[in-house]
Amino acid sequence: MIAILGAGSLGRLWAATLPAGQVAFVPRPGQAPEPARYRFQPLVGESFSVTVPWLQRGQSPELLLVTTKAGDTLEALKAALPSIASSIPIVLFQNGLGSQQQVAATWPQRPVLAASTTEGANRPEQGLTVHAGCGATWVGALNPTGQPLVNRVAQQLAESRLEVHPEQDILGRLWQKLVINAGINAFTAILDCPNGEILKQPFYQQWIDPLCVEISRLLGAAGQPKQAPEALRDGIEAVARRTATNTSSMRADVLAGRPTEIDFINGYLARLGQQHGIATPVNQMLTERVQQLN
Repeated sequence: MIAILGAGSLGRLWAATLPAGQVAFVPRPGQAPEPARYRFQPLVGESFSVTVPWLQRGQSPELLLVTTKAGDTLEALKAALPSIASSIPIVLFQNGLGSQQQVAATWPQRPVLAASTTEGANRPEQGLTVHAGCGATWVGALNPTGQPLVNRVAQQLAESRLEVHPEQDILGRLWQKLVINAGINAFTAILDCPNGEILKQPFYQQWIDPLCVEISRLLGAAGQPKQAPEALRDGIEAVARRTATNTSSMRADVLAGRPTEIDFINGYLARLGQQHGIATPVNQMLTERVQQLN
């Protein structure tokens, strides 16, 4: 059995696509024991009903997927892990960076892996989860204990029939996604528009080049392959055009009145700049502007 901690859009996507009867959600303290029931709309075909039980006391999963928001991850795992064997692999699906390192540092003896996914899912209405975009998922180890399990975990996730790949450099893959999110998500939240519309907005045009200069400097400081600011902007804008009509998760969080993950995206980059003595005024400004929206 695969256990999923976090019954939001992404958790429900995996629960609906993995083999029926082989998935359970991990209950939060005090959560109702009634199974989670919802309709799932796949990319192709008719919607169908999904029923996912809650993991029962004494049940031992083979794998734990963590699909909580980045800011909730550490506390959610502190509540869940005492009842889960220390040998069970943990796969983290959080946006940005920072939360993954917190988990790996808190439980160094547990096998901790991370996933970077471009699959899209949303919940446009109560009781409905939509697979909104076809993508791919890469899985790799964050600590030595997780390294021998990468291929096995990737094979287990591939039973969903989603595209899944083992990844030796998962930190590099997470950085690639962080750069794209840093260049799109905050702007969509501040400007309250779909991804593609930021490109013609004066606020975006004013700040994207200095933002990319900051990110370029930070990549080298973080030990990642350095990229020119122009190349970073090209990559960000290619994704913005490709996902032009999409609502970013950060904009969706603001619209729903939920906390955003800005502290783990532009906020993470601002803190990294402080550590390395690299000025990051644009990342700091974007972080503060999004925080004010909440």
